Amino acid sequence: MGGGSYALDSLGAVCPFPLIEAKDVMTTLEPGERLVIDFDCTQATEAIPHWAAEDGHEVLDFREKGEASWQITLRKG
Repeated sequence: MGGGSYALDSLGAVCPFPLIEAKDVMTTLEPGERLVIDFDCTQATEAIPHWAAEDGHEVLDFREKGEASWQITLRKG
């Protein structure tokens, strides 16, 4: 299992681009590697965790970072 951690800054990106960008980055990661995504698209608060679960990835952390911005950490399954 990989142990790397990568960051994706999607702040300012309109939906569905944070999800599209997350999917693209996850295809480049090895199983076990982490992706930390910062975003401020309200729809992505549901779309990213839902996609991650369906795709076999684990949500390690999900928090509100400020007014209308969030950070989610995923581990590739």
